[in-house]
Amino acid sequence: MKAARALPVLMYHHVSPSPGLVTVAPATFAAHMRWLAEHGWTTVGCREAAAFLAGQSLPAKSVLVTFDDGYLDNWVYAHPVLARHGQRAVLFAITGWLGEGPVRPVSDSGMALPATPDHNGCKRAVAEGDHDQVMMRWSEVEAARAAGTFEFHSHTHQHARWDKLCQTAAEKRERLAEDLFASRATLQARLGEVSDHLCWPQGYFDDDYRAVARAAGFRHFYTVDKHINTPTTDPEQIGRIVTKDRRDGWFGQRLWVYSRPRIGALYLTLRGK
Repeated sequence: MKAARALPVLMYHHVSPSPGLVTVAPATFAAHMRWLAEHGWTTVGCREAAAFLAGQSLPAKSVLVTFDDGYLDNWVYAHPVLARHGQRAVLFAITGWLGEGPVRPVSDSGMALPATPDHNGCKRAVAEGDHDQVMMRWSEVEAARAAGTFEFHSHTHQHARWDKLCQTAAEKRERLAEDLFASRATLQARLGEVSDHLCWPQGYFDDDYRAVARAAGFRHFYTVDKHINTPTTDPEQIGRIVTKDRRDGWFGQRLWVYSRPRIGALYLTLRGK
């Protein structure tokens, strides 16, 4: 069996019929996952990704599917698609935004579905303190985890940009440390484990952020940068591919490019990345 030379990492936020920013339609996400299944791709988790970056082998057609934040539509629309196509994904959850309550219906249940606002609507709801309207509940996290469709890792506890909110570097480091501690403690309490994988809010990080995250126990950092991830990639600089609401050949073309180190590096050079 051929081994992977590079690991594409896909980045999603919303799977929802509500159009807008960073959102793919349910039919688009289904087309993406169906394409993976039909073309022999294996969706891996963070443990396998870490092993690959440490020099261990993966099947040639391996891909890491990631989601940021933990929106309700991830449960309502993405979860049943993953289950239907036998795929799995990683969800970097904002632990302080997830709420309590019973599991809500998903798209293949035949039941009336909850509203899933677009990205700006989600931001407004969060700003108004109405997280439950737009975010997953812990009951849904547990159900998705039990079904094997999602594994859950840290996207911090408050999704705050402490570099913008704090007056001094010392305050920034202190607040970030408190935030990461809360995220890790919440995941440990809720799921019985916490990993060393962290996704940066808004893709931002600096040397202070990385030092604080290392001290908190994180070793693998996910960015919004475009990189070709190979065994020589710095695990603190894991690059991701921003997905698009396209059902043409774009999806397969990107996986082809990002799974080939030389071609991918040339592509990024030509794109000025």
